[in-house]
Amino acid sequence: MPLSIRSEEVNRLAEELAAKRHVTKTEAVKLALVNELQREQVQKTPMERIREIQDRVAALPKSGLEADKAFYDSLNDE
Repeated sequence: MPLSIRSEEVNRLAEELAAKRHVTKTEAVKLALVNELQREQVQKTPMERIREIQDRVAALPKSGLEADKAFYDSLNDE
């Protein structure tokens, strides 16, 4: 779905960034959004980032397979 920007200030800022980066206004807006999202991620505490990873891992489907102790021991020559 297209994004429609009706703010003259936002349009001017997008044009300014586009000119400085030698990209289109669309790329300038994308760059600004990506950078802002990355900045948000950095502001999270390490525990918040770990919790997000744990939640993603927990959401993965279970394989139903059990760990094979003999196999893992053989990897370590035990």
